[in-house]
Formats: sequence, C-alpha cells, structure tokens
Amino acid sequence: MDGDEMDVAFKQSINVEVHVKSQSTAKLSEVKLRVQTLLDRHRTVFGNYRWTEFDDEFLSRHVESVSVVDLDEMMEQPVDLNNCTVSIFTLNEDGPSMLSLEEEELSAANHWLLPSAEFHGIWESLVYETGVKTKLLDYVTTTIYFSDKNVDSNLISWNRVVLLHGPPGTGKTSLCKALAQKLSIRLSDRYSYGQFIEINSHSLFSKWFSESGKLVTKMFQKIQELIDDKEALVFVLIDEVESLTAARNASQAGTEPSDAIRVVNSVLTQLDQIKRHSNVVILTTSNVTEKIDLAFVDRADIKQYIGPPSEKGIYNIFVSCLEELMKCQIISPRQPLFTMYELETMCFTSSEVSEHSLWLMDIAKKSKGLSGRALRKLPFLTHALFVKTPTVTLETFLDAMSHAVDKQREEKSNLINNV
Repeated sequence: MDGDEMDVAFKQSINVEVHVKSQSTAKLSEVKLRVQTLLDRHRTVFGNYRWTEFDDEFLSRHVESVSVVDLDEMMEQPVDLNNCTVSIFTLNEDGPSMLSLEEEELSAANHWLLPSAEFHGIWESLVYETGVKTKLLDYVTTTIYFSDKNVDSNLISWNRVVLLHGPPGTGKTSLCKALAQKLSIRLSDRYSYGQFIEINSHSLFSKWFSESGKLVTKMFQKIQELIDDKEALVFVLIDEVESLTAARNASQAGTEPSDAIRVVNSVLTQLDQIKRHSNVVILTTSNVTEKIDLAFVDRADIKQYIGPPSEKGIYNIFVSCLEELMKCQIISPRQPLFTMYELETMCFTSSEVSEHSLWLMDIAKKSKGLSGRALRKLPFLTHALFVKTPTVTLETFLDAMSHAVDKQREEKSNLINNV
C-alpha cells in the first residue's frame, strides 16, 4: 500500500470483511468482484450487518460470510456501501506451535499464524466502553502510516508498544489476540499474513535464571527471523509484564540470583531492537500496574486501562449470550431483544415487546462488579444450576439468570470475607 492508499484508508470508516472458505481455490480478484456486486445491489445497511447466504452460486461455494463491521451502534444514518474498504481473508486452522530453539523446545512462547480460526469471533465478543477498540486500531494504523512516510523516529518518537492494564478477568489478553487478528485482516492488502508470538513471563523467569539472558536472545533471534519477512505483520505479546519488574526488583534486593536482572535487561534490550522494524507491534498486559518498572512504562505509546464492564457493556454481553442460546435452540422459541440504543431511544418505556429486554437490563444492573470472564460464564451456570432441562423459554431462563447472579455475588462476597 503506497502513501496515497494509506491516505484513503484514513478517510474510509466503512469496513467490509469477507471470510473465504478454507477449501476455496477462487482468485481473490474474482471474490472481490462478486462481493462488490453484492454490495452494489444492497447499497445501504443500518449498523453492522452480515450476509451468510447468497443468491450468487459463486459466493455460496467460496465464501462463508460478508460482514459490515466495527460501526458505532449509535449510528442513526444508513451506511453507504459505495464507500467502503473490502478485506478478504481465510482462517488458518492450525493451532499454536512452540518456537523451537536449536537444542530444546521453548515452552515459554507460543506461535500462531494469523488470521487464526482459534481467534475468530473474539473481537466481537469483547465489550468495552465506546472507543477503546477503535483507539487501538487507530494507533497501529498511525504507526504504519508514519513508517510509510519515513518520519524520523529520532525527532518524533514512537515505540510500537501497547500496554493494556487493569484487574484480572477483564479480557486484556483476549483483546491483544483479537487486535492482532483484526489488524491481520484489515491490513491484508499490505501483508500476506500475520504472526502472533505469546511470551509467558512466568515461564520465562521460573525456568531461565540459570541460563542468564542466552535463551532470551535465542528466542528473539527466532522472532527476528519472522520480522525479516516483510510480507508478515508480527505481533509479540508479553502477558503479565509486571513479572519483568518483580524479577528485577528481587535481584536488586538480593532475594533472587543476580542472573535474573540480566534476563530482564536482555528482554528489554531485545524489545528495543525489534521495535525498529515497521512490521512489528509489541503488545503487553498487566494486572498490577503500580508494580511495572517505570523504564518499561515509558516505552509504551498507549497505556490503555481495561476495567470491568459498565451496565451497558454487561447488557450487551448478555444479549449476545442469549442470542447464541436462541440460535442453538436451548432457549426456545426465539424472541427479540432490543439493543441498548433501541432501549434508550424508547426511553426505557415498558411494554409487551420491551418486557424481556428491560428485565435483562435489571439483571445487568445487579451484575455490575462481576468480571467479563464471570459474565460470559453466567449463562452456562444458569443452565447448569437452575434450568437443568434441554430447552427453556426466555422467561424461565431470565428468572433463573437472576438467581444465578445472586449466587455469584454471594460467592464473591464469601471469598472476600474469608481472605
């Protein structure tokens, strides 16, 4: 993609993602042509929209779905599909592999090819305050744009480092994986595929004290080999990055072997080296922000807090869960649930058609404080503990769900009081 194309990419906010079947042998140019015909026929849509069934036999044979994605749900105006960016992708079905060194397997790092079937759908399942995901996408877009324009990084500094911090269970690691997946799709015209390397800090330090920084260097040499392929967009994730600081502080305090500080310094040095490349993004997470070394915090361009979901976020999570259970016919018959925007538009007025949605809103309000992980688990626990029948009506499930929230809050309170 040249500079002019990047300029256009900034102006365009309508993104269409085309998921091509893994067994398809169709040329991308032909897929793009047929998809454009589909979009021309429909012209406009309201909000995010997905086609999974097609009149065109070619699309039915080769394409899983065509999706208008990442639109603000508050958008009231119809979306003009004449002005959109089309990204075409096929999912890689392989699971993670371990990066291997010369003499031994490296258990502290997993490696995926992107887009990965394992990461498919994570982006849509994560619900945060408005703008968080867009902000992260825009950051990487600007990073690549500045590299394209050959901006002197000695004059204007950026480090290609993102830090997501906040309490456990808020989806920080999942968001890193989803962001890498989304960008490997969004930038498919520019990069042939993505690489995702996840480094586990705990494994790093429990295993490698005796080996000093040698294995760290070897690992980053392997990562460097991936970066050297300019057809690839490479993401390096360091989970729970506060472990770096804990190891360094322990060394300085004399409670750990001095070798530990060499390992940490080696990691930081290697990160400084790989960030010089235009096709790499370094993603980090932390549950305990105050314990992160200031030397590392200073490297992060974006320090994004990821907190527990708001009431609105909780409601959206619950709606997506219940719609999935209705699709699978565990909740039957299928009944409509309003979006939060629709409820706000109708001023939360109670009626026969809004009854279930308002009930779910009440359940969302009393679920505030539960982590995203706990919220996603709640429908399963509802069925297992309070339903216990193959199929259930929406009314019965909502009643059971309310009891399940009460039980979760009670259990959480007991855990806190017994600590």
